Amino acid sequence: MKRAFVMALLLGLGLGACQGVGGPTTASSVQVSFATRPTGVPLASQTGMVSDTQMVGGNTLIITKVEIVLREIELRRVDATTCAAGGEDDDSCEEFAIGPVLVDLPLDPGAEQAFQADVPEGTYTRVDFEIHKPDDGDPADQAFIQQHPDFEKVSIRVTGTFNDTAFVHTTDLDVEQQLTLLPNLMVSEGVSTNLTIFVDLSTWYLIGGVLVNPTTANKGGTNESEVNNAIKDSFRAFEDPDRSGSDD
Repeated sequence: MKRAFVMALLLGLGLGACQGVGGPTTASSVQVSFATRPTGVPLASQTGMVSDTQMVGGNTLIITKVEIVLREIELRRVDATTCAAGGEDDDSCEEFAIGPVLVDLPLDPGAEQAFQADVPEGTYTRVDFEIHKPDDGDPADQAFIQQHPDFEKVSIRVTGTFNDTAFVHTTDLDVEQQLTLLPNLMVSEGVSTNLTIFVDLSTWYLIGGVLVNPTTANKGGTNESEVNNAIKDSFRAFEDPDRSGSDD
């Protein structure tokens, strides 16, 4: 049974008005979901917990929880020419004004919906968002940290076991992700569309073919930079009508 998909804080979900060459368009629904494994791929763990297990070169990694702080998710239209105030450039119109928000990634097969908004029909070529490190210098971040004190200056928190020893890995990675949609996301009038952001957790701690202890990626650790780079490269996005977590 799928577990509930948890969003710990939603400060606001809005949509900037946008007009293309042909003027105003009719809004349609777009859902944004997250996935870490496609359906049809069985869980490797025998612990009875929802988890993601890797066994490489005699090392065994079991991930039991992955939480990521995100903000400012937006869809970029391929045909946009003018945007309302707040758009940074001509192809940046449809913004999910959220954040910071804590996303608990699903570890079981398939995609789970996180949120949705109405967007005009059209063709969208990219989804952008920030992996965000909350800082007490920003009012929205202050409210978030008050509710989630473990995430002060922490953008990602992973827990599990490495060779049967419990670990906690945190990072202050703070970076904008720009994911090209191939093929483009086609949003039709009055039609509900699902966009899945897929995160390949199997690449995070696999460095040069070696499965490393996640604690070595903590602040100042020997694998901090390599794991942060792997995290940045592990995201992709695609239309996923059946929320299978796969673009096949």
